[in-house]
Amino acid sequence: MSKINSKIPEGVLETKWTKYKSSVPLVNPSNKRNIEVIIVGSGLAGASAASSLAELGYKVKCFCFQDSPRRAHSIAAQGGINAAKNYQNDGDSTYRLFYDTVKGGDYRSREGNVYRLAEVSANIIDQCVAQGVPFAREYGGYLSNRSFGGTQVQRTFYAAGQTGQQLLLGAYSGLERQVGLGTVKMYSRHEMLDIVMIDGKTRGIIARDLITGKLERHFGHAVLLCTGGYSNVFYLSTNAMGCNVTAAWKAHRRGALFGNPCFTQIHPTCIPVSGDHQSKLTLMSESLRNDGRIWVPKKKDDARKATDIPEEERDYYLERRYPAFGNLVPRDVASRAAKERCDAGYGVGTSKMAVYLDFTSNTLRYGQVEANKRNLHNPTAADLKKLGQEVVKEKYGNLFEMYEKITGENPYELPMRIYPAVHYTMGGLWVDYELMTTVPGLYALGEANFSDHGANRLGASALMQGLADGYFVIPYTIGSYLASDISTKAIPTDHEAFVEAEKKVQEQLDKLMNVKGTKSVDHFHKKLGKVMWDKCGMGRNEKHLTEAISEIKTIREEFWKDVRIPGIQNELNTELEKAGRVADFLELGELMCKDALMRKESCGGHFREESQTPDGEAKRDDDNFSYVAAWEFKEAGNWELHKEELVFDVVHPTQRSYK
Repeated sequence: MSKINSKIPEGVLETKWTKYKSSVPLVNPSNKRNIEVIIVGSGLAGASAASSLAELGYKVKCFCFQDSPRRAHSIAAQGGINAAKNYQNDGDSTYRLFYDTVKGGDYRSREGNVYRLAEVSANIIDQCVAQGVPFAREYGGYLSNRSFGGTQVQRTFYAAGQTGQQLLLGAYSGLERQVGLGTVKMYSRHEMLDIVMIDGKTRGIIARDLITGKLERHFGHAVLLCTGGYSNVFYLSTNAMGCNVTAAWKAHRRGALFGNPCFTQIHPTCIPVSGDHQSKLTLMSESLRNDGRIWVPKKKDDARKATDIPEEERDYYLERRYPAFGNLVPRDVASRAAKERCDAGYGVGTSKMAVYLDFTSNTLRYGQVEANKRNLHNPTAADLKKLGQEVVKEKYGNLFEMYEKITGENPYELPMRIYPAVHYTMGGLWVDYELMTTVPGLYALGEANFSDHGANRLGASALMQGLADGYFVIPYTIGSYLASDISTKAIPTDHEAFVEAEKKVQEQLDKLMNVKGTKSVDHFHKKLGKVMWDKCGMGRNEKHLTEAISEIKTIREEFWKDVRIPGIQNELNTELEKAGRVADFLELGELMCKDALMRKESCGGHFREESQTPDGEAKRDDDNFSYVAAWEFKEAGNWELHKEELVFDVVHPTQRSYK
């Protein structure tokens, strides 16, 4: 394979994107009407890309496996979206957002991509406001901001605890407008199972109608994968149960390199695991760390109720260890700190694998502010608590309700119990500056690509990247490829490449159905997830990773010998859907462990226990690992490593410190 080329424009960092837009080849409007673009996925990245490209004049087909684009997992995002607007006049800027993102990712991302992300962030807010997204506002009508981890400014725009839902509805409205105009054709309940290559270029996909089981062939001059992340390789994660890696993995098998697969994010504020019966975990928004203080008892194995433990016997360990950032340290730092306290015997709850997130202090502070507003003199503690809870309810009410429904505990009266859980994946398909993979004509947007976040994503940046890619990046960069492809006519789907691709998909489905074993798909998924969490989770070491690779191979062999899929193929068969996805997870899991084993350093969410500072922080090895690991698929269990060296001209790597 030829040397990978990131295509980052030459010149000063601040002008790269502006110059690129001014010089990129264009496709004129009449030619756009003859070009077909396939978009797989209808979340924030997919819906924004589909509506934007259709608005430009392209003919768009959009596919999703849900029954409606509104069910995309983007809807689950709670806390907010970052943008360098500096509405709070607290020192924010494009450069500071860029710097925080590169530093937060532990210097394992490209400067050029990250600066572009910071640069277009402000436009996203204007776009969404114009769509009617109901962002929270201050008393005077200005958009409100709050803080997220890894920053010392307030740059996160939000809509209570439903930011993802509101942003997705905005993007969905734009998408449905184009559907109504006939410029987008929507295919719901369809799953992409392969891409079609003709003369070395992507020319379409094979999709399965999940209702009838019928395989379909679809042509496209270009294909955009906007299919999210792969956290469900761990089985238990905060992702929706349908989230999977299949589309990206099929592309990987066709030649698209997979970048930094071991870079997975552990989110510090998740409702703890309650038992083996669970199929997913529930996230409590990072925005809660704005007003909640995280603590554990100073006494080991303290069995008292949280409210019975006096202030002087509480260890606010993040504030103690990281005074400059306190409870707002980045996710990877907060997660490891929680694990360290629980492993040391200071955990709370029945499992002792949880810490407290307590709102008492700031509830009283808000109550005092409200009392002052209302000119109430000498309010009682009960008055302050009541007034403060009204403010907290306005900011986080739906999150508190969600917590109470799941746990049966009132978080206004008792501190929340939280523990880290798998959440987001920074790894994904390798893409260049134009968001194209190593397969010509195949693009990856949003969480499906490896770009922008390095080894750790800052909170509230996922929504930012998804919308940036769809609204403001791909409409420009896709022209660079399509401008030279305007003479290509639509290729009939009876072309031998379509026939052969469909045949291979059919053979895979037949193979799954014909195993006729004794174990359910979930049986194998759970086994894989346990290996991944125990040996490639929050802490990783050479011994466990080596064991995990061997164990995953064994699970994969057992899967293909003993998986049982009830029902028939040509009907709605959710077990068959899951089986195909778990088959891909069983290959991805091995690659993740290989990648983690190869990277003998700690950076961001990738914590190699052999590489840490004396006080337990991640210790990078910039001399040997300052690169993107881009893996080429050879066969199941066999990959070749390619390296994209990372160059830092503006932000020079230093040991991260949030103290």
